[in-house]
Amino acid sequence: MSETTLDTLRPGEAAHVVSLTPGHPLRRRLMELGFIRGARVSVLRTAPMGDPVELRIGGTELALRRQDLLSIRVRQ
Repeated sequence: MSETTLDTLRPGEAAHVVSLTPGHPLRRRLMELGFIRGARVSVLRTAPMGDPVELRIGGTELALRRQDLLSIRVRQ
């Protein structure tokens, strides 16, 4: 299992959340949305220009900017 940031995953791939960057402005909101250690996150698709990225975590589907995905460490 390799550890990376969520922005490196491609549509159809999934991973488990390892950590969120401390001090990131969206950290608290991401945790409220389910981005907690061990949660499974799947990449559904990307916008035509590559940003934003549509994700599924738990029963929630949402889109995040690629720059925000850099703050989410995952393990495949």
